[in-house]
Amino acid sequence: MPNDLKEIPTFQSEDEEREFWANQDSTEYINWAEAEAVILPKLKPSTRTISLRLPELMLNELRVIANKRDIPYQSLIKVFLKERIDQELKRETPSTGHPA
Repeated sequence: MPNDLKEIPTFQSEDEEREFWANQDSTEYINWAEAEAVILPKLKPSTRTISLRLPELMLNELRVIANKRDIPYQSLIKVFLKERIDQELKRETPSTGHPA
């Protein structure tokens, strides 16, 4: 480890580690230029259940489209949301993160 990097402490719990990294600049502890990309094929993203109220007509239309694609309508909603999120994020300028 280069001398300019701080040593990462030992943590007693995940909560303690989470609190530490929430308040620290990781570049003071890790040389990211030497980091390697890793693929974790079995890692599933965390999900959270939400309640979403939709007009009945919209929900029925979603079910029709989902049925044509032979997928659950909830999955179709996630696909549509992801596509739109990606579109919106592409509209932001890379340097500022603000809309172009």
